[in-house]
Amino acid sequence: MVDVFDEVEEQLRADRYRQMALKALPWVAAGLGAALIAALAIWGYETYATKAVSKASEEYAQALDAFQAGRVDEADRLFGEVATSSSKAYKALALQQQGGIKLAAGKIPEAVKLFDASAAAAPDYVIGDAARLKSAFALLDTAPYKDMQARLEPLMKDGRPYKAQAREARAFARILAGDYSGAKDDFVVISLMPDAQDGARARAQAAKQLIESGSAKAVAGAVKAAMALPAPVQLPPGAAIPGLTPSAPQQQAQPAQ
Repeated sequence: MVDVFDEVEEQLRADRYRQMALKALPWVAAGLGAALIAALAIWGYETYATKAVSKASEEYAQALDAFQAGRVDEADRLFGEVATSSSKAYKALALQQQGGIKLAAGKIPEAVKLFDASAAAAPDYVIGDAARLKSAFALLDTAPYKDMQARLEPLMKDGRPYKAQAREARAFARILAGDYSGAKDDFVVISLMPDAQDGARARAQAAKQLIESGSAKAVAGAVKAAMALPAPVQLPPGAAIPGLTPSAPQQQAQPAQ
């Protein structure tokens, strides 16, 4: 008789478990469905991002070919198409190219706007600070010193890839503003920086000597000749600028996204 009661109780317990499982099933199914949707979304995004980068790379190469062949208008149009890409690196590089084209045409405000947009779109300091530096150089002759200082000083912080170039630009901005003592201090620092290019150190030494000799006003003319704005970056995203000693941020730069 006890066995019969045990069997009945076991059957009731099994029924309760089955009812609980049936009640939980919709929630479990919903959770599994959500996980599947999330997995598919991640896969779809990665596939989309890969295709976007590949497409941007091809279009960027076509734009460079047109630019190098002298078809500037076509290159500008193609760079504009790349600038709408979801790839942050290629978008930033394309905007820099467009800025260079505007700058060559003497359209300084438009060039600065494009350089600033490139800096905002850039995925890292290697690309972004190159755009910020170009924007500062474009404004070197016309912007008030306080504006130049606001643009350049963040680029001089530890860990930024173009510290020496930014300090040199600030020194020249100080000369153009008549602050020869401050410019000399910057040139002294540049001449001692181990990661400064040889040309930058040589310019720093020459400018410092001119300031010390009382010929500081001659430096302003030399600045414009020596510090011509470099050509727009034509390297793959994350690559180092030619002639620049790679710094830590450059060595750790992430691939194009």
